[in-house]
Amino acid sequence: MTTVEVMTVTPQFPLGSVLFPSMVLPLHVFEPRYRAMVKDVLNGDGVFGVVLINRGRDIGGDDQRSTFGTIARVIKAEELSDGRWALITVGVDRFKVNCWLPDDPYPMADIEPWPDGVCTEDLSARFRAVQVKFLRCMAMASEAGLNVGPLPEAIDNVQLGCLQMAAMTPLGPFDKQRLLGAPGPGHRLSLLDEMIDSAIQLIEARYNIS
Repeated sequence: MTTVEVMTVTPQFPLGSVLFPSMVLPLHVFEPRYRAMVKDVLNGDGVFGVVLINRGRDIGGDDQRSTFGTIARVIKAEELSDGRWALITVGVDRFKVNCWLPDDPYPMADIEPWPDGVCTEDLSARFRAVQVKFLRCMAMASEAGLNVGPLPEAIDNVQLGCLQMAAMTPLGPFDKQRLLGAPGPGHRLSLLDEMIDSAIQLIEARYNIS
């Protein structure tokens, strides 16, 4: 993954979903304050933070936001005739929020980079076992009619592979936030192993698929 030089104070886009590093995130920006944010971002370094809304809703600013998230880099931006924006962004690196600043006019936060911890153990065997379980889960989800999207190509990179599986496994946003917040690949892989088991059990029970 490419590391960016993160500003101490960075525009933030709270969402009801989780962005993982290396994952693509399309955005449709229609609220006036975020239109202003997009213009400032494009005139600046092209990055902003994405954080999960823990409670409430962002429209009007009545929300509680996570204390960590992922930096998004804009890779394509199109302004529509009515002032809305269509963006394609990609997650770059995790960050922690030191403090939230007043929304003026859009959310801003003082942040610091939060890279994954260094893993010294060999996770290859565990990673391959979780990959097999993940592919079974995605096949079951597809059979149940869930929109799983195209599966990533098989890779050997444990850190990137864990992030891809975390992004694609049919889980709720708070489970995905736990995965994003894991200290490093080893812990994230253990959480994935448990959560994929739970997702498989839920699909089996809800859709009578095994």
